[in-house]
Amino acid sequence: MIRKCMWSLIILMLSVLLLLCMSPSAESAQVEVVINGLEGDVLENVKSVLAVPSNILDEGRINKLWLEYFKNQADEKVRTALEPFGYYNPQISSTLDAIDNENYILRVNIEAGDPVRVKEVYVSVLGSGANDVSLNELVSKFPLKKGDILLQREYEKAKGELKAQALENGYLDADFSAHKILLNRNEKSAQIELVLETGPQYRFGKTSFEGASEYPVRFLERYLAYKTGETISSVKVKQTQFNLINSERFSEVILNPEKEKAEDLQVPVMIRMKPGPSRRFRIGIGYGTDTGARFSMNYSDLNNLRSGNEFKSELKLSERLQGVGISYRIPSYKDLNSFTEFKANAQREDVDTYTTRILSLEANRAKSFGKGRLGNVYLRLQQEDSDIADEKEKSFFVLPGVRFSVNRYNNLIRPTSGYLYAAEMRGTHKYLGSDTGLLQLILQGSTIVSLPWRLSLYTRINAAVTAQEDSIRQIPASLRFFAGGDRSIRGYKYQSLGPKNEKGDVIGGKHLFVGSVELERALFSNWGIAAFYDAGNSFNSFSDIKLYEGAGIGLRYYTQIGAIRLDIARQIDVSNPKFRIHFSLGIEL
Repeated sequence: MIRKCMWSLIILMLSVLLLLCMSPSAESAQVEVVINGLEGDVLENVKSVLAVPSNILDEGRINKLWLEYFKNQADEKVRTALEPFGYYNPQISSTLDAIDNENYILRVNIEAGDPVRVKEVYVSVLGSGANDVSLNELVSKFPLKKGDILLQREYEKAKGELKAQALENGYLDADFSAHKILLNRNEKSAQIELVLETGPQYRFGKTSFEGASEYPVRFLERYLAYKTGETISSVKVKQTQFNLINSERFSEVILNPEKEKAEDLQVPVMIRMKPGPSRRFRIGIGYGTDTGARFSMNYSDLNNLRSGNEFKSELKLSERLQGVGISYRIPSYKDLNSFTEFKANAQREDVDTYTTRILSLEANRAKSFGKGRLGNVYLRLQQEDSDIADEKEKSFFVLPGVRFSVNRYNNLIRPTSGYLYAAEMRGTHKYLGSDTGLLQLILQGSTIVSLPWRLSLYTRINAAVTAQEDSIRQIPASLRFFAGGDRSIRGYKYQSLGPKNEKGDVIGGKHLFVGSVELERALFSNWGIAAFYDAGNSFNSFSDIKLYEGAGIGLRYYTQIGAIRLDIARQIDVSNPKFRIHFSLGIEL
């Protein structure tokens, strides 16, 4: 009896569950909106205004009162959505059909008709900016001309650009004395009247600093992207703020042009800053195929003697390179990127091809020649002990040099377009106290071009030429050229390629040529895959050049401190080609 009751209860529960499954689900209740008569951007805009609001579904069921209200509002919503595209006299009809008790279709039939066209356009600039070239250029390029369809979006965009340009040009009181569209629905025509009154042109006045008394005012003024008396500009204000924050000396920068305090149309500027710690100690660890495991310690004082001068010291330890160095930089008060710097370094590098120990002193003067353009003149005193292919060489050089570079990448962390070109000439002579005489020209170039489908084409060329008095054996390892490695020819070890001696050992060359082509496809927000081809070598004679080649694929992951790069490269056109893995972390341009 008990067993029979249990079976009856189970059958009853299954029957109830089956009925629930067969009954209309609350999840299936929906309102479908069907729009007829439109296409393209107009259709998409109407779809957006006819999106079914969430309050129509009440606990999984259709709220018929809200649905009827939504249906009654549909015609006006459509009419409003059509106006930005020039359709002011549409014929609209909407019907609401019930499929069953829980599902409905709202059908909206639209005959947009002929759009309203512009009959007359009057756009002008009045006031002291009436003859401003950039403002008049925007007036002449106003996107709506006689006979065009009246597109409100284009009108509002052009209107905004005109006022923004006036403000950027220093007309801080600029506003529209007339901004109207006279619409004739019967004639399907419109008249545009837009008049900008610029008012007077303001200029930068005196700049005051607050909160950074430990820095000299002359030092702080080097970060200003403007000069007193220049036309006031929001771009220059933002650039100044960026310069101060990017200096790493200030944790907070608030820049406020005080227009209410303007005298004789000159606006004083107040810059309030919160200094960060000027003394810093940093430790770094990493790994690269060229260097092996690496460790570094860095101490810096960004405001030595409360003068804005920078003192830095660094210890570098890696499997192949060990070094210690100090530097003292005196910034120029006239230019943000100009400075004078003194350096002292001691380092030892031990690779398969050579071992070298260097002691050097250097004085360097850098001068900016505009955005991204930097020139350097330096004088280096260098004592070097080299061991190349079991040949030991001890040398001393007094080495003057000059370098000029142009850097125009759009982003240092993950550039998608831009270029870098650099040329350096250095040389010495026995008359200067050097052990031998030479003259070297070193060229570097790289470009990134953005392509469709999130592709980027990266090219790189490094070249060098040496003219010398004595044999290559008189030149230390640091002034010879080698090829191979992460930033040279992938597929070969770091500094493993170059001219060889009678025993077949690589001894380096007088000249260098290395080129690379890489195609990268961006993945997601921080990833990328690449295919590359490298070729080049160092050599002693232009009539006897042997190029080594490598090709492969790579994986990229972009972080805030640069890209993590993993490449697998294969040697090309050699008897026993090998694969080699290259790994690096950091910014590479």
